[in-house]
Amino acid sequence: MDGRGRALDNVFCERLWRSVKYECLYLRVLETVPEVREALTWYFDLHNNRKPHQALNYKTPRTVFEKERMGLLLKQ
Repeated sequence: MDGRGRALDNVFCERLWRSVKYECLYLRVLETVPEVREALTWYFDLHNNRKPHQALNYKTPRTVFEKERMGLLLKQ
């Protein structure tokens, strides 16, 4: 946090992990590392591929990523 605006860089990570905790981890009783790994895999699949995001105009992150990637490939 030594440069101008650096504190804002951390906001996205903090918000993501808050969502992970409240929407996934705190709702389950997870006792082993494989259980935690499976829960996180499930959540990130949901977050990236199936859950629309308001900030992305109600599209999934995967859809936005693929569209931008195809746009970049077509420019080359």
